Amino acid sequence: MQTDTLNLYGESFDSRFLLGTALYPSPQSMLDAIHAGRCEIVTLGLRRQNPADGSGDAFWRMIQRSGCRLLPNTAGCKTAKEAVTLAEMSREMFNTDWVKLEVIGDDYNLQPDPFGLVDAAEQLIRKGFKVLPYCTDDLILGQRLLAVGCEVLMPWGSPIGTGQGLLNRYNLRTLRERLPDTPLIIDAGLGAPSQAAEAMEMGFDGVLLNTAVAKAHTPPLMAEAFADAIDAGRKAFKAGLMTRRQTASPSTPTIGQPFWHQA
Repeated sequence: MQTDTLNLYGESFDSRFLLGTALYPSPQSMLDAIHAGRCEIVTLGLRRQNPADGSGDAFWRMIQRSGCRLLPNTAGCKTAKEAVTLAEMSREMFNTDWVKLEVIGDDYNLQPDPFGLVDAAEQLIRKGFKVLPYCTDDLILGQRLLAVGCEVLMPWGSPIGTGQGLLNRYNLRTLRERLPDTPLIIDAGLGAPSQAAEAMEMGFDGVLLNTAVAKAHTPPLMAEAFADAIDAGRKAFKAGLMTRRQTASPSTPTIGQPFWHQA
């Protein structure tokens, strides 16, 4: 079979499941979920590392033992300046130029600020970062981010932590159709493996989530369920889904049936 890998900024990954590392009942539960989900990329917030007293060092070492590529995020930043500063600190501390860029514009639904996001992305790309921007499902915003040098987009399915799934399928399909050569990863809002499978069936290249796994009764088992759903959705997309019809169409051929059964 032909290898089907996720390609981001010149690197290839066998897994299309990106997982967050917050909110788990224990660090071991987090590690077990990462392995059960067959993840190769995990996100991490700088706020788990305190440069002053070294707190969080044990957590960082556990993440290193997972063998995954680390994707630091700028969660909680509300301005481009703040996001750029945090990204630079993350690069120094975690020795990576990859960053999941977040610039939040609304405290209620944690919607990204499109203006600050483009501004921060442009600055970081000039500084040599590989930027994976958390954005809305707006086509124009996506085009602006690509124009300043982003090579991947991470539109939300719905607001972070809501579990509501894909709220605006029209916008998401538009992104996929209009940006056919851009890696698109659904980031935020998924609550069930079936929602992840639907995103992959639509042609998205991957899924990033956290809460749905971390807050499950058994996080490793839920991570495995999401991984299986993502794989199934990808296979369905590659195989080609049947066209939906308004009327019934018989699946049993009429050849060989008695003539009185034939129309």
